[in-house]
Amino acid sequence: MPKNLETSIDIAAAPDRVWAVLADPRRMPEFSPQCVRMIPIGKPKAGVITVNLNRDGWKFWPTTARILRYEKNSALAFRVSQNRTVWTYTLEATEDGTRLIERRDVPNGTTWLSSTLVNAMLGGEEAFEESLVGGMNESLAKIKKAVEAS
Repeated sequence: MPKNLETSIDIAAAPDRVWAVLADPRRMPEFSPQCVRMIPIGKPKAGVITVNLNRDGWKFWPTTARILRYEKNSALAFRVSQNRTVWTYTLEATEDGTRLIERRDVPNGTTWLSSTLVNAMLGGEEAFEESLVGGMNESLAKIKKAVEAS
């Protein structure tokens, strides 16, 4: 059974500066080691669909997602259609800047197809989730670097 996953990082910048980097889903490939493309069909806001291309080594697969939350300086969340996972970035103001939290929630489990493919092609759920957490930490570190450099 897939688990909910969470990582966070503190960024020495106000939430509006973090949001400025995070607000454009087309920038996701700059940060995520798994995301090759994330293209919103329309101006990013709640309800908008994105078309995505992902990879793990030589394996590539397309997905679509719906933006669930698009709250300026606060949160960005989207649900991946193919596996029902919900990815959320939450911005929390801190004394020294912003804590950026990334979560992957699996509120209703994943689809049979997703579970089958994870087991057959991505090393099984435990290995895949370990890889996801590593990727999440990498993504947050790259977002931090981009924000603090701007």
